[in-house]
Amino acid sequence: MAAPKVAVVGAGLVGLSTALCISEAFPSCPLSVLSEQFSPNTTGDVAAGMLIPHTYPDTPIHVQKQWFKETFAYLFAISNSAEASEAGIHLVSGWQVFKTPPKDEVPFWSDVVLGFRLMSPEELQKFPQHRWGQAFTTLKCDCPPYLLWLEKRLRANGVQLHTSKVADLWELRGEYDVVVNCTGVGAQQLMGDRELLPTRGQVLQVHAPWVKHFIRDGDGLTYIYPGIHSVTLGGTREKGSWSLSPDPATTSDIFSRCCSLEPSLQRAQDVRVKVGLRPSRSAVRLQREVLSRGGAKLLVVHNYGHGAGGFSVHRGTAKEATRLVGECIAALRGSSSRAKL
Repeated sequence: MAAPKVAVVGAGLVGLSTALCISEAFPSCPLSVLSEQFSPNTTGDVAAGMLIPHTYPDTPIHVQKQWFKETFAYLFAISNSAEASEAGIHLVSGWQVFKTPPKDEVPFWSDVVLGFRLMSPEELQKFPQHRWGQAFTTLKCDCPPYLLWLEKRLRANGVQLHTSKVADLWELRGEYDVVVNCTGVGAQQLMGDRELLPTRGQVLQVHAPWVKHFIRDGDGLTYIYPGIHSVTLGGTREKGSWSLSPDPATTSDIFSRCCSLEPSLQRAQDVRVKVGLRPSRSAVRLQREVLSRGGAKLLVVHNYGHGAGGFSVHRGTAKEATRLVGECIAALRGSSSRAKL
């Protein structure tokens, strides 16, 4: 049979990275990315892009660790290459501080990041409202450059990128043999997935080039993440909110919280506000499904629902989705061989 045609629906961080993995694993399969929005209009363009995992309650910890480990290794290799600047990836050191010690004083990802240790009493003097903390080095992605870098790699691999709204995966049957659903928060309507909810996130980007270390409050709500050209200040987690309009009161609150962690930010300039909707689920939906209507079938792989932790696991989940696509291709080839018999 001819090489199966594959479509990835969704061109955010997860869609582009999944498409890149598929193009690398199955270079002979025609591959297209279909999306209503591309960068700079995706959730990934708003994300802070820090590799600090968020826990998915219904996903086994060893699976989450594997996803994070694969993602960290992939981005670490890019950070050590000539591609680092264009891809917007760099190492950054800093602190995660707590008012009371967390239940897991040594998190599951501590041996994946670099140089993980507990903060010294001298370091904690910088944070008088906090009593305990962790210090480590991790990776930061400046998101718009990274998404454009992924697009460039896809085009170099011969992948077609199409601006197209997909209202029903079934409409792709006939043109494509395997469809990969990476629609993020759009999967709520596309798949009728009521487990999936938007979690609104508002962040600020400021000019504060003297801030070199990241600072993250242990509750995950307040953070300061220095990038290549700006510093990201956050944030919010507003579950169920679909609003993409910046809220001035929230902007003021975020700035105040971040200044309490790093008072020098009071001199920050060029404050820009961004809002995104994280696709939140208790577990990433990463599975095969066979859609059928009237005896006809369409092979689908789902990879969505990464919530606030998408950057930390995107390459790992892309690799797993690619393995599932491989199973679909094998099934198609097997059925084709049996048909010839």
